[in-house]
Amino acid sequence: MDILGTILIGLIVGLIARLLHPGKDGLGLIMTALLGIGGSMLATYGGQFLGIYHAGEAAGFVGAVVGAVVILFVVRRLKA
Repeated sequence: MDILGTILIGLIVGLIARLLHPGKDGLGLIMTALLGIGGSMLATYGGQFLGIYHAGEAAGFVGAVVGAVVILFVVRRLKA
């Protein structure tokens, strides 16, 4: 159930990130979920690097959304 929970949260985070940073990007549902999962990982490891989170501590939902928006911004810049 852990991996399914991660995918579900990643999908929700990816959808929220796309709502916060709208535009045409051509990402499908699977890429949206991967975007959210990547955002969560970026927030967790970035937060650990900056000392905001400790090892073993998951990034918060807001941190995951911020990480996903950052990844979405980078993906759109690379496509342009």
